[in-house]
Amino acid sequence: MARYEATLMHGERGGEGRYAFDAAEDLMALTPVKAIRTFMDYLEKTRGEQIGHIDFEINGALKNAELGIVTGMGQLVLQDGVQPFVVFINRV
Repeated sequence: MARYEATLMHGERGGEGRYAFDAAEDLMALTPVKAIRTFMDYLEKTRGEQIGHIDFEINGALKNAELGIVTGMGQLVLQDGVQPFVVFINRV
């Protein structure tokens, strides 16, 4: 396992959250969408009781292999509505 950090920004809830999580050593070798899915699964497991089920739609995802950063944007589909989001994931 390796340690990663995700910075999640979304419009409705006013801000930015930083989350440290553990995932497979080869997370950055996966497609950007799979890396984002891994983070979203972590987020639901750790924050799901507070905000309910977290679903999402990806509108765009990029990976900079040289810098080891995954960037994604889309929409969070939460119980209280749909919110645009941007997420950045990198290895710590």
